[in-house]
Amino acid sequence: MDRMALKEGRNGVQAGPVGVQDIAEALGISCGTVDRALHDRAGVSPATKRRVLAAARRLGYRPNLAARYLSSRKHIMIGVSLPLEVADFFDDVREGIVEAASAFEPLGVKILYRPYKRFGEHEVEALRDILAEKVSAIVVAPGYHERMRADIDKAVRRGIPVVCVVTDAPGTERLTSVSVDRFAHGALAGELMGHLIGGEGGVIIFIGMHAVVDHEQKLRGFESSFKQFCPRGRILGVVENHDAAEEAYGKCRRVLAQYPSARGIYIATANSMPVIRALDEMGLSGKIKVIGTDLFPSMVPVIEAGKMVATIYQRPREQGVTAVRAIVRFLTEGVRPPAQILLDPAIVMRSNVGLFFRNEAGALDSGTSAPQAETVPR
Repeated sequence: MDRMALKEGRNGVQAGPVGVQDIAEALGISCGTVDRALHDRAGVSPATKRRVLAAARRLGYRPNLAARYLSSRKHIMIGVSLPLEVADFFDDVREGIVEAASAFEPLGVKILYRPYKRFGEHEVEALRDILAEKVSAIVVAPGYHERMRADIDKAVRRGIPVVCVVTDAPGTERLTSVSVDRFAHGALAGELMGHLIGGEGGVIIFIGMHAVVDHEQKLRGFESSFKQFCPRGRILGVVENHDAAEEAYGKCRRVLAQYPSARGIYIATANSMPVIRALDEMGLSGKIKVIGTDLFPSMVPVIEAGKMVATIYQRPREQGVTAVRAIVRFLTEGVRPPAQILLDPAIVMRSNVGLFFRNEAGALDSGTSAPQAETVPR
């Protein structure tokens, strides 16, 4: 006789996690029979297997994949491919990945690191190097995502989930992306800039590359917000600097010579310091309102001196931590993360810059948890 009702609570479903023994007791059969049925092994009749699977669904059974990883001593090897430049930013992302992986060492989580020199360069080759290894999952920061599409999809077809950090690879079969809310990042900067320049005047925007999802969406966010909060303002130019320091420095000098009346600069990537150097040399520091991106030790005196009014912090370490947690939970529990995991950007100014150093003992993290949203950037 089926004793299913004995295992049910008042609401019809047993409270707490359901195990193999619960199903066995509910059906009056052995744990071995239930285990064989759940894992499609021989020695179970089709009728018994159907009863076991029906009971598992009804009771809300979920396999303990984490225990299975432990018992099988199977390693979770996560291949990580990140650029070495911009070093301050991507080092923080990598450290977050290592931090999270260390916490999951009991599950056999290990990191296989395959860096490449610069964002957007040699990223395809680095990804292919990882695919040549025995990895369980991959973390990448796509620059030119169209170039990476075939290899990302190849990985997924081989059963290797891919998580994008910092930016995204739309249209691919990647598992999820983890980043700051890029549109909100740009919108915050646009609103703040409108207030800083008094509702009128020209501004210049520095991005890495239009082809990068992260950079282009920040630009769109800034344009939308700036028009609203600075109706008499205008965007004088959008400068691509390919996240190369010397290119950013040289182009900054040239564009300021072309637009000497510029009142504001928004730097949408972590490549802020070359722009500050150009402003210093041209005697314009403090005269042009500058909003940067992210926060490194070298930026602190710049903010304290008023050369950069604010920076929009992207919480790079938390991006790395969140990416690894999403992978491990997917592999060990079968829980698929949202299509995008978006972190809230934070405005850092002279009055609160010290808080971001103290919160994580120098880790430059805001210390807040990552809100998750299954959304499409606006």
